[in-house]
Amino acid sequence: MAQSTGLRPSPPCAIVIFGAAGDLTKRKLLPALYNLKASGLLPHQLAIIGVTRKEKSHEQFREEQSKDIREFATRDVDDKLWDELRRALYYQAGEFTDPETYTKLKALLEEVAKTHGTGSNVLFYLATPPQVFATIAEQLGRAGLVRAEGGWRRIIVEKPFGTDLKSARELNAKLRSVFSEDQIYRIDHYLGKETVQNIMVMRFANGLFEPLWNREHVDHVQITVAETVSVESRGKFYDRVGALRDMVPNHLFQLLSLIAMEPPICFEADAVRTEKEKALEAIKPIAKEEVPSQVVRAQYTTGCVESKLVPAYRESDGVDPGSTTETFVAMLLTLDNWRWAGVPFYLRTGKALARRKTEIVINFKRAPFAMFRDTPVNRLAQNLLVLRIQPDEGASLQFNAKIPGPIIRIDGVRMEFDYKDYFDAAPSTGYETLIYDCMTGDPTLFQRADNIESGWRVVQPILDAWRESKQGLSWYEAGSDGPDAAAELLARGGRGWRDS
Repeated sequence: MAQSTGLRPSPPCAIVIFGAAGDLTKRKLLPALYNLKASGLLPHQLAIIGVTRKEKSHEQFREEQSKDIREFATRDVDDKLWDELRRALYYQAGEFTDPETYTKLKALLEEVAKTHGTGSNVLFYLATPPQVFATIAEQLGRAGLVRAEGGWRRIIVEKPFGTDLKSARELNAKLRSVFSEDQIYRIDHYLGKETVQNIMVMRFANGLFEPLWNREHVDHVQITVAETVSVESRGKFYDRVGALRDMVPNHLFQLLSLIAMEPPICFEADAVRTEKEKALEAIKPIAKEEVPSQVVRAQYTTGCVESKLVPAYRESDGVDPGSTTETFVAMLLTLDNWRWAGVPFYLRTGKALARRKTEIVINFKRAPFAMFRDTPVNRLAQNLLVLRIQPDEGASLQFNAKIPGPIIRIDGVRMEFDYKDYFDAAPSTGYETLIYDCMTGDPTLFQRADNIESGWRVVQPILDAWRESKQGLSWYEAGSDGPDAAAELLARGGRGWRDS
């Protein structure tokens, strides 16, 4: 049954999901909506309209979703709750490029407004390939579906948001020619994860951390997004994208901006997003001639991941046998501002790696060794704050302690915090908070146009350098921790990746 969260249900509305037959809808969106329903955060006056090309009836769509929810739900499905949500499901067939699709959709929205009392509030969710984002937005505008008296209209756009700086600017321009900026919600599901949201709380709600959060006390920062999965059946798509475009301008830069941002004046959306933007603007661009020394690109070869043989990337279906597309990227970035001057930020992400993990490691500077020079102590362990985002959400703090005994011996010890041990949180998809925030009009966890373009501004010189030179591709065995070149990136500064 519904769980009390202390929050109010969102306002009455209709949710239109373009691309409702795709994996995103059945694996993430419908389970997230069910979880919101179970938590009492969906209004009774709700309609959900799926839009895809294939002809089918409302009842057929409901049957399909009833089957999928029982396969992909993150919690046990309560029949009564699902039946209420099921009755809110509707379907509209049509091509995304056909104006008639939007004429019929407009009529269906008017119908569900009368049947379900949704009013004129509509959320459009683009769970589609990115090449039709602009087309759908333009068609919605032509059909008169973007504005409504006495209500709101909002649009959620999934990543990837562009493939380079030029295309990101063009997409922003096209969307903003139809929708106003406050109607556009550019979603990054990483920002729906509890630990990511907790970064701001940990920093700004504790007197312990923020005074140390600067160049005087931090030696360097590591951000890792490692996946065990290979490209599998997505080879044709992935070969056009690669790890840099797929992960860095969005996921990794969002994590970086939360770590590097200045304290906002309040937790309102524009205040938070403005400070995140300042952090991204402070990233020193990498000159093309510096790319080989500051950026590692690599591709996996045949190996074993979790005891399963994984063929080399170039052997995957849809991949060019001579492909130079990177499945792993690591980079050294610096921020040109007072707080972080001289502090290296090391980022890495890749596929077919030994362990799945997303984490941020704050490496603090070591204490002076002088007082231990006449003891058996030959080194001090690094002080680390590790923020674990997945798969096990939590945090740990490593510091030095004396080993019991009659002489001075020191070793590193850890204090651990796991979400599952402290809070009775139901399993989620990561989309619940983001969908609810969009329905209630809170854009704090969504990216503004300038955030998107600032991320691509940093990445563009790297893309340009790689396009001009096919040299410099490293290799790593599937199931390893990545290429040796990534370890060398840190070793040049006397540092190493945290791999435990």
